[in-house]
Amino acid sequence: MMKIGIIGGNGKTGSAVYAEAQKRGHEPTAIVRNEERGREALGDDARLLVKDAFALTKADLTVFDVVVDAFAVPMGSPVAYLHLDLLTKLVHDLRDTKTRLFVIIGAASLKLPDGQRLLDQLLTMPDHDQWIGVPLNQTYEYEFLQMIDNVDWVAVSPSRNFGPGPTNGYVIGTDQVMVDAKGKSELSNGNMALAILDEIESPKHQRQRFTVRNQEG
Repeated sequence: MMKIGIIGGNGKTGSAVYAEAQKRGHEPTAIVRNEERGREALGDDARLLVKDAFALTKADLTVFDVVVDAFAVPMGSPVAYLHLDLLTKLVHDLRDTKTRLFVIIGAASLKLPDGQRLLDQLLTMPDHDQWIGVPLNQTYEYEFLQMIDNVDWVAVSPSRNFGPGPTNGYVIGTDQVMVDAKGKSELSNGNMALAILDEIESPKHQRQRFTVRNQEG
């Protein structure tokens, strides 16, 4: 059994990770700003740490075996930079500790078949300046993590389309946008949670990023 702290534990992905961790007999704690919303998403008996992520201390974080950064701001938010701000804080607090840092970053830093990053393609789309902040800052997160050698970190990128859907298994990749036989690049929150818990239980990526798509069928 592991103690797993989930920042953004009442969000769509965070709550899926919480549920999967609990199902497997671990001790998840959702780190949330609002207790009412946390219990609404996770149940009245949910284990919560009610605190703003930016107010977390090193002592708060190091009680966990793993901290999952599932923090998210909406697409188009003017404060997309908070993704990177929070990650730099977590890295600062977890340097030279035994707590593993698991970061969920977007798909924008993945490569397309022509070798370009997905981000480069997104930057050519009309009106991208209205929503590009989140993909841009999540790409910065991956670039930043690659400089860090004294935190036990791992990052995961979802497929291009990420959201609700069946929880039926996943296919794992490295740095490329993955597609299924129909050419779809899709991942459900539940399949993301499966991949995260499998990696937590049987670590295969140390200071590396991997990506996941839905299993077909």
